[in-house]
Amino acid sequence: MDNITEYSVEQVKDPFGILPGKRYEFIMDIQVDEDDELYSEHGIYLRVIYGVEESTQGIVNYHIHERVTDKYLDFDLEDDELAEVEAFCREHYNEADN
Repeated sequence: MDNITEYSVEQVKDPFGILPGKRYEFIMDIQVDEDDELYSEHGIYLRVIYGVEESTQGIVNYHIHERVTDKYLDFDLEDDELAEVEAFCREHYNEADN
């Protein structure tokens, strides 16, 4: 993964209070090199659910999608890519509260 080119973040509402803490949904447009297995000529984006509780925070779930077709891509991010996404979420999740 080379670059997060655009993103949005919003808090996921839990009207029944089932989930502990807060959840945030990130939609991240990702730029990747043509030789990367994640590459698609249509572009790709990540849908990330990021959880924040009193003592912990981190990625709860993520999915990779093709931008134009919205098709789910069955790939996993590598550990360093996942760490990069998690750091990005940690830095930006509070924007949804503003």
